[in-house]
Amino acid sequence: MTTIPRTNIDIFPINLGGNTFGWTSDREQSFAVLDTFVEAGGNFIDTADSYSEWSETSPGGTSETILGEWMKERSNRDKVIIATKVGGRSTRKGLGRENVEAALNDSLARLQTDYIDIYYAHYDDETVSIEDQVKHAHELVQSGHVRHIALSNYTGERMKEWFEVATCEGLTLPVAIQPAYNLINGKNFEEDFAPIAREYDAAVFSYFSLASGVLTGKYRTREDFEGKARASFATDLLTGDALKVIDALVEVADAHSAEPTSVALAWLLARCVTAPIVSASTPEQLPAIVAAKDLKLTEAELEKLDSVSKVFA
Repeated sequence: MTTIPRTNIDIFPINLGGNTFGWTSDREQSFAVLDTFVEAGGNFIDTADSYSEWSETSPGGTSETILGEWMKERSNRDKVIIATKVGGRSTRKGLGRENVEAALNDSLARLQTDYIDIYYAHYDDETVSIEDQVKHAHELVQSGHVRHIALSNYTGERMKEWFEVATCEGLTLPVAIQPAYNLINGKNFEEDFAPIAREYDAAVFSYFSLASGVLTGKYRTREDFEGKARASFATDLLTGDALKVIDALVEVADAHSAEPTSVALAWLLARCVTAPIVSASTPEQLPAIVAAKDLKLTEAELEKLDSVSKVFA
């Protein structure tokens, strides 16, 4: 287990993404994924009030609803760490005080709980000053319905301001940030967000950790993505430079009798990510994901992966 800095929360070092629940996996499949994750030792699950409203068959809130039903049926709310988000759902957009209060109540109802362990501002809202965001976040924690605050999808400048204001005012500091980060998407994190995480001792929970499946090594052409739900996210990522990264992943994986998925996640864990966020549509995808926590890459292997991904850094 890994402890989230400045908290007493111990988490499994893989954060199960809930964006597939009600999208690429129905209720029964989602339950199977969740059960398999917990059986493997997992306890940390990430969702959002907007998941997965980009799907025609899955309006926003579906992921939270399925997760809430699963926790109720398994009677395990006290055994799992739940992160959800506010500000991205089309019907609850923004970080205005009234909107956030309403969205929080909606999320609590769907999750069938009276508290959220980590509550993210999903997207910045530049119509609300950072000072007002900080003060309201502090009040949410004081209410007991939110244990900790976290930030996602802010510019580096606005995120740094958030931490500075909270520090100066003696108010609640975010315990985590959630940046996009993987072997073919490193520039923004390494330049803008890694310094913030280091300075303020914030956990890093990366999303797009496998680049929408590109870094699993299963896809080498656009045609390989045909019929896949993630095709619209992933096909443009299959560049010549990305294929060189995939080749290196496969080579390192073969040396460990492992999967490229495990290597891509192990690289993140070795590069200051506290727990990468990874989703799975079926239980069969989980062994390679979970195996990352025990996969120790050599310095030579890390340097090889760093070298081929340098073009993206």
